[in-house]
Amino acid sequence: MRLLRLLRLSGAMTQAEMARRSGLAAATVSNIVRELQAAGVVEATERGTHSGRGSVLRLVPLSHLVAAVDIGHRHLTVAVADAEHTILTERRVDLNVGHTTVACLTQAAKMLDESIAELGIARGKVLAAGIGLPAPIDNRTRQVGAPSILPGWVGVDAAQVASEYLDLPAYVDNDANLGVLAEHAWGAGQGSSDLAYLKLSDGVGAGLVVNNEIFRGRGGTAGEVGHITMNEFGAVCRCGNRGCLETLVAAREIIGLLEPVRGPGLTVAAIVEMATHGDIACGRVLADAGRQIGIAVASLCNVFNPERILVGGELAQAGDLVLAPLQDMVRRYAIPTAASTVKILPSALGARSHLLGAVWLALHEAAAVDP
Repeated sequence: MRLLRLLRLSGAMTQAEMARRSGLAAATVSNIVRELQAAGVVEATERGTHSGRGSVLRLVPLSHLVAAVDIGHRHLTVAVADAEHTILTERRVDLNVGHTTVACLTQAAKMLDESIAELGIARGKVLAAGIGLPAPIDNRTRQVGAPSILPGWVGVDAAQVASEYLDLPAYVDNDANLGVLAEHAWGAGQGSSDLAYLKLSDGVGAGLVVNNEIFRGRGGTAGEVGHITMNEFGAVCRCGNRGCLETLVAAREIIGLLEPVRGPGLTVAAIVEMATHGDIACGRVLADAGRQIGIAVASLCNVFNPERILVGGELAQAGDLVLAPLQDMVRRYAIPTAASTVKILPSALGARSHLLGAVWLALHEAAAVDP
C-alpha cells in the first residue's frame, strides 16, 4: 500500500504530508488512515517536529520490523529495528578472518532468534533482512564481485543463501554502499544529491550517490577506492594487485606498523587515544594515513566532483588526526574548483552507519514488494 511504503521509508508525517507526497486526495488519505488505525497498524503521535497541521502519524512500534546484519572481516552484528529506523536490539560477535558463508550465517540466524526472543515478538513481525558485506556485490549474479577480497563467499548467491538461513527475504549490498544510503537518508548526507561515503576499516571503500541515487557501476565495483594503486612496487594486496591504498591505510596495517614499538594487542581506539595525548609515533602514523587517503580522495574529487565526502569506518574515530592531513592533500592535488566546492565531514551515524544502511535496505525492499 502506498501510504505504508511512505511511512516505512520516510518515517512519521502528517496527513497533509502524506497526501502531498503520495499524490492522493486528502479525503482518500483520511479514509485510508482511519482503516489503518482501526487495524492497529498506524497511530497518531505528537512526537517530533513536522511541517503542516494535524497530528503526526507513524507505524505502530513492533508492527513493522526488519533485521539488519553487518558482516565484517572480523565481526558480525545483528540488529532488529522498527520502521522509524530505531535499533531495538543489537548483538555483536567476533569472527575469524576468512570465515565461511555457512559459519557466518549460522551464527547470524542464532543471533536473530535471540533478538526476537528478547523482544518477545512473533517471528512474522520481522518483514525482511538487510545485509552488508565488505566486498563488491555483482549486480547481475548477486555474488561477491571480487572473489579474492572475501574468499569465504566465492560462488554464493548471497541474498538467496541468507534468506534460507535467516528464514526471511534477504537483500545484500556492499557495506560502503549501505553506509552512504544511511547517511543520505538520515545522517550527514541529507540534502546532498552527489555524495561519497568513505569506509576506512579493515577494508577501504566508498559508497557513491549520484543525483540522489546509489551508483554501483556495471558490475557492482564502483567506489573501490581502496584498490587504487599508490605504489606499483608496494605490498601485495588481498585483491591480487600491489601497492593498493588499502595496503597502506587499512586498520590492520596501521596496527601492524605500531605494534613493534608500542606492544601487541593494539586497537585503533588505543592508537587514537595515545596520539591524542601526544604519542609522536601514533600521531605520525595516523597523519600519514590521512595523507595517503587524501591523495586518493583528490582523484575521486576530480573524477566524481561530489558535493560532500563523509568519512566513516573504524579509522573515522581519529577525527582531525586523519581528517586534517586528508583535507590538505585534497587541496593540494584536486582541481581547485573540485577542492573548493567539496565538504569533507565525519559520518554523522558513526559506527552504526553500515547497520542503519542495512535497515534502510530492508525497509526499502519490504516496501517495494507490498501489494
